[in-house]
Amino acid sequence: MHAYNDLYLNDARRSLANSLDYAVYSLGMDLNDYYNMFIRSDICTRFEKGDPFIVSGKSGIELTLLIVSRNMGEQEYRERIYHQGKTPEYWAGWALAFYQWYTTCSFSRLECEVPISGIMNMYDKYHEMDIMHFVDRLNEMRKAARLTTYLKKYRELRGYSQSQLSDMTGIPLRTLQHYEQGDKPLAKANAAYIISLARALECRPEELIETFG
Repeated sequence: MHAYNDLYLNDARRSLANSLDYAVYSLGMDLNDYYNMFIRSDICTRFEKGDPFIVSGKSGIELTLLIVSRNMGEQEYRERIYHQGKTPEYWAGWALAFYQWYTTCSFSRLECEVPISGIMNMYDKYHEMDIMHFVDRLNEMRKAARLTTYLKKYRELRGYSQSQLSDMTGIPLRTLQHYEQGDKPLAKANAAYIISLARALECRPEELIETFG
């Protein structure tokens, strides 16, 4: 069971690959900053579902300009800078789009476990290998990374301190700390707490309480 119809897969891979490349080399953006803009946007949610208007109807450049304009205001088009061969950023987008389609793992969940910088570190070894070697290795890295709760990972991904999240949700700071440290299982928490946390962290409630595997 994959994320969407494989008829759109090559378009999706090409679009995300070109998007990351264009953001970095043509717009001069930091890869981490742009990728976080992407995964926090509704565009990302639609991309993950294989929305044809997004994955096939938009070029990588159009996708980038749409995402950046929603975060930083309207952006002036800049000519695409081309390179000899594919850049590491292009490969990262190409590989990540395949992984998300193949596993149905959300980009935000993956970023919590293996950030985009970790994906980039895989380039030298894996960019010429069959994509399934990348999939297998990334699965291993995700499993090894699951040493802290998803609550903490999502909080850090959104850039909130524990105190800020406590204020946003109304959950006592000490209680929040117990959940993050695993002293109290979040799965047994008041449902209102879980829903409030999910809203603040922009994720699904079940993503906070899934059992590590």
